[in-house]
Amino acid sequence: MLRPEKMCRVSMTGSKRVMEQAIEAVHDLDMLHVTEYDGSWEGFEPGNPVEGADSASDQLVTVRSLQSILGVDEEDAGPTRLVTDDALEEDLEEVRTQVNELDDRRDDVRDDLRDVEERIDTMEPFVTLGIDLDLLRDYDSLSVAVGEGDVDEVKIALADSDVDTFEVRSEDDVVAVFARTDESTLQDVLVGATFSQLEVPEGDGDPSEYLEELQHQKQKLESKLATVEDELDDLRLDYAGFLLAAEEKLAIEVQKAEAPLTFATTENAFIAEGWIPNDSYDEFETAVEAEVSEAVDIEKLEVAEYDDGHVHSREEVEHEGGDGGSAEEEGATITEADDTSQEAVADGGLVTMSADEPPVIQDNPRGVRPFEDLVEVVNRPKYGEFDPTVAFFLTFPAFYGFMIGDLGYGLLYFLAGYFLYSNVDSDVLKSLGGVAMWAGGFTALFGILYGEIFGLHTVGEVLFGGSPPMHKGLQPHYADYALAWLTLSLLAGMVHLAAGWIFDFVENLGHGLWDAVTESGSWLLMLFGLWGWVFSGANGAAPDFLYTADAGVFAGNPYAFGFAGVPAINLFELPLLGAPFSAWLVPFFAGLVLLALADPIEVVEFLNVLVNVLSYTRLAAVLLAKAGMAFVVNLLFFGAYTHDGEFHFLIGHGPEWAIAEYGQEAIMFPGLMHSGIAGVVGGLLVLVLGHVLVLVLGVTSAGLQGVRLEYVEFFGKFFEGGGKAYNPFGYERTYTTDD
Repeated sequence: MLRPEKMCRVSMTGSKRVMEQAIEAVHDLDMLHVTEYDGSWEGFEPGNPVEGADSASDQLVTVRSLQSILGVDEEDAGPTRLVTDDALEEDLEEVRTQVNELDDRRDDVRDDLRDVEERIDTMEPFVTLGIDLDLLRDYDSLSVAVGEGDVDEVKIALADSDVDTFEVRSEDDVVAVFARTDESTLQDVLVGATFSQLEVPEGDGDPSEYLEELQHQKQKLESKLATVEDELDDLRLDYAGFLLAAEEKLAIEVQKAEAPLTFATTENAFIAEGWIPNDSYDEFETAVEAEVSEAVDIEKLEVAEYDDGHVHSREEVEHEGGDGGSAEEEGATITEADDTSQEAVADGGLVTMSADEPPVIQDNPRGVRPFEDLVEVVNRPKYGEFDPTVAFFLTFPAFYGFMIGDLGYGLLYFLAGYFLYSNVDSDVLKSLGGVAMWAGGFTALFGILYGEIFGLHTVGEVLFGGSPPMHKGLQPHYADYALAWLTLSLLAGMVHLAAGWIFDFVENLGHGLWDAVTESGSWLLMLFGLWGWVFSGANGAAPDFLYTADAGVFAGNPYAFGFAGVPAINLFELPLLGAPFSAWLVPFFAGLVLLALADPIEVVEFLNVLVNVLSYTRLAAVLLAKAGMAFVVNLLFFGAYTHDGEFHFLIGHGPEWAIAEYGQEAIMFPGLMHSGIAGVVGGLLVLVLGHVLVLVLGVTSAGLQGVRLEYVEFFGKFFEGGGKAYNPFGYERTYTTDD
């Protein structure tokens, strides 16, 4: 789980006469992640596509173009079908002709419709103005300007100009100016006013008549367009299944035809390499050799071991017979490839097409897989580094549940996640649904332990007789729990960060023990040394609740079996400071020295062991914040009173009862539900919207804060990412069958 599935590099060598047959066999297995030949072998060149690749590619482009025009999607597929070459040629040409003809007609109608709509837009201001079009142009001694603007500003501009004779007519914001002057002078005058000139359209008479005619043309064109689109939709229904199946068939053909481009070839032989899961090698070898017989030689070149992610450490595989069994049977054809390989081995090592890294197949149980998408938000794990998905799965839902801790909210989160997981097609949304289900489950679990449902203490009263095993610490009587959660948050942070540095330590062991100790062990020594000193009192500088259970209600741990600090181990008195030197600081300074030996620049970040752990106090902070919000929502609706340091909602009693029992000063708020019908109606709105707000903010606060702790604090200790996805040569058929 912490490591990806182990991969091995395999080589397939054979005669070109069986290359297509070998490609078919490998493609059907859908197992080989092909390595592209980098051209480094003398005498070998990348192969050429199989005959017919160009034709299949052209057809594939045509099919995808037709799908785009018709708007075909996977829901239109219908049953799987067998698509023959003859059917592909005949049906594809038929549908191409029909679709292109209709698409051209649609484009023409759209162009005409666009032109009419532009003319309508041009005519509408003149309809508003209400002046015949022939009266707005073609004068010998007058200049006319029509536009949209401010009529008052236009009049002022004309009055202040040298134009002595003019008339202005307007309707709404459309203005027509008639002036006894030339056109350029009139335009210069109007520049100083708010005025956007319009071009007078062609035509005579009332513009409203032209507008009616244009609108009628628009209606006819819209009808034509609807007819064409209906015909295209009919074609979509008739041919969608065929086009999807044809695309799949052609994509497979192109994939197979272009496969030799990644091979190393000579005139008579080919070599293909790639990665497969190590456990699948025997199945791969048996299946390919059964299809292609003795004409190919399958070899396992290496098994990629885990180190620092660069796969320098490899397990080279010994092959029986030295040159491989089928090389002799194929004679000069295969020997040509073998001789080149033997020369490279003699020069110093394993012969491979390129130094590519193995692809990554994350090896996680089914319940953990939804968290893989959250990890990939940062990056895909490298082959040689730990996959943090399981750690994410073990900690994030617990963090989330601890911060919200409510049975009602937890059940709603779970149901929302189940809906996403069960009803959406997107893999990402489905994964988020799985994560939400786990987070909701832990939220409900902690809600039971806290005894709360939607902020009410009903669960605690029903299951635990009013005394649940845990309290959030919001109430004064249980304030010591809030301090305990702060301590617990720090301890959780230490464990979480230590796990990250331990992962880093194991990864660095690939470089040697000294690198692991200095680069990772140094941080672990500093972490436990500094916080051991803090939890022992830090010479009196640390808060009491971190290291003692005997300092009063507000400074102790609420659990008799809980953490209560560590003993202070003072070695000697510091002469200048007059303070004791704690033994806990010895590993801290030892780690600091080791870190300086590994990388002096990192020493400036030594306080990360303090601030990173303090970052986890957000767990307790969000816990109290969300509890406070839910409490306020319930307070406004139900009302509450205080007694012996505890808040009690007025659910079964009114405020008068509480006043009679404990006095007026006990009432915190009488509650909207006790304020008449209007109060009940308004209170229900506050209650529902308030809890919805808390529910949503739970995602944006608890969710984001929990994810931040994972990405920034935890991942940053050991995780780099950048792995290559496993993309085997093959195709998962959806719309076609090869039977």
